[in-house]
Amino acid sequence: MRGYFHAERFDGRRATNAVHELALNPNTFVARSDIEILSVLVHEQVHVWQHTYGTPSRRNYHNREWADHMQAIGLSPSSTGEPGGKETGQRVSHWIVPEGVYARAYAQLEATGFCLHWQSKPDESAARGKKASKTKYTCPDCGLNAWAKPDVVLVCGGCDTPLAAQDA
Repeated sequence: MRGYFHAERFDGRRATNAVHELALNPNTFVARSDIEILSVLVHEQVHVWQHTYGTPSRRNYHNREWADHMQAIGLSPSSTGEPGGKETGQRVSHWIVPEGVYARAYAQLEATGFCLHWQSKPDESAARGKKASKTKYTCPDCGLNAWAKPDVVLVCGGCDTPLAAQDA
């Protein structure tokens, strides 16, 4: 998972204002351009928009309203992350529309000299030792942990949320 949105994840200690969580996975920054990384942030912001102003569907489902808003801002939803994939569903990524609203906005940002300076630190212990036969997966919603072979797709039974790999 490159990022996720969780509605009303936080509650105030002194007041009862629920606050959303929006997160990016820095492990996925490696070998990706800034325009691609920030497009994930915008993808998640569309979930925030839909939760606040639209009609969100069940957790982690990308519905037609969400897909239409993505198209309007120049990110084309796709189950494959490329043209031709399904635009709605449980696991939907996106691709950047050339000359779309997002691409033009990013070009303006880049012209200011903006660049991202951070990504995950390489895991040096993994490079030294043998390849792990098991990977830890964690539910970003409830914290459930599971261990399985690398590159599997696991979904939390309680939250219906895809589990994120913790050590690749």
